[in-house]
Amino acid sequence: MKNFILPEEENMRQGHLACPGCGGALAMRFALKVLGRKTVLSLPACCWSVIDGPFPYSSVRVPLFHCAFETAASTASGIRAGLDMRGMEDVNVVAWAGDGGTFDIGLQALSGAAERNENIIYICYDNEAYMNTGIQRSSATPKGAWTTTTPVEHPKTEPKKNMVEIMAAHRIPYTATLSIAYPDDFVRKIEKAKKIKGTRFLHIFSPCPPGWKMAPELTIEIARLAVRTGLFPLYEVENGIKYTINVEPDWIPVREYFKLQGRFSHLTEDDLKEIERNVKLEWEILRKKAMI
Repeated sequence: MKNFILPEEENMRQGHLACPGCGGALAMRFALKVLGRKTVLSLPACCWSVIDGPFPYSSVRVPLFHCAFETAASTASGIRAGLDMRGMEDVNVVAWAGDGGTFDIGLQALSGAAERNENIIYICYDNEAYMNTGIQRSSATPKGAWTTTTPVEHPKTEPKKNMVEIMAAHRIPYTATLSIAYPDDFVRKIEKAKKIKGTRFLHIFSPCPPGWKMAPELTIEIARLAVRTGLFPLYEVENGIKYTINVEPDWIPVREYFKLQGRFSHLTEDDLKEIERNVKLEWEILRKKAMI
């Protein structure tokens, strides 16, 4: 494996409004290092619509279009069409949205763009709840998690929606999962997505210290544990058919991941065993797909 070098170019300014330890801020910094200045962002209502700063200021060095909560993909599609009409086909058009605006509110527009195979990159930074509006449950919230709408007495009972499989079912050219704790894998996948035409969907695991009730200095450690325990597999899917697993888990017990986050402090030993079993089952399914 070649030595990994993170691109030096900085396309994100200091002074953004993210919380300390925000995984979404680091994800944007890494992504823009690879995407470069020839990029236009479509940004719906989400944490990043606040992180970017108040008009007329912006913490990114690329054009950014603020749009409605449900329209990240459709807005990006329109931007792409406009640029193509002007012969500016070398500009990256990126929809950048949270899990609420992707898994839930923006799913219809995203599915439509994917069905048309629009030439855009759609990036979801997943912090597993509606963090910007008060830590409410989304369909990306994992089973058993506390949020303000799934209190400890009634934690979320449904499993996390498998967004990668939904997008792979559209048979788009490229779908992948990324983690800020694995910057070499992160950068490689962004670079790969840049070179592909058509709809590309990237799902970034993005810890949120206030929403996850965790210390901000633990962001990278927790993101890494999610992969090492097997809870968040790093893999890619090409044309909805070819599966490639990028990082093998170390099978560290899931309790090591959960114990660092207050949103899971109510889980019992039986809960943890059930989660461990489900993780192993999901990996069996993923491995079978990767062997085809």
